[in-house]
Amino acid sequence: QVQLVESGGGLVQPGGSLRLSCTTSVSIYRLYMMTWYRQVPGKQRELVARFFDNGNTNYADSVKGRFTISRSGAQNTLYLQMDNLKPEDTAVYICNGQQFGADYWGQGTQVTVSS
Repeated sequence: QVQLVESGGGLVQPGGSLRLSCTTSVSIYRLYMMTWYRQVPGKQRELVARFFDNGNTNYADSVKGRFTISRSGAQNTLYLQMDNLKPEDTAVYICNGQQFGADYWGQGTQVTVSS
């Protein structure tokens, strides 16, 4: 069983930055795709950014140019660098990792953007 643990959320003012981390209990290279989602109560879960095993990435249009997803094999950690944060970025951010035939989720970390 793979465990994913997120950290780094908090309260930040508009225009500020945060870096989220998602640490895996196994070698991160065993997960061929990792994704950051976000969830707002009453709304559908939204894909924010995705990191593929070959190093390719993709982003939701709403975060392009502001967020950067990256991976550290040495730390077994997936990161989400979030810059120029906006109030509409407020959500619970959830890490997902996929192996072939298996899907793993973290518990989420709250990000609140407010003045």
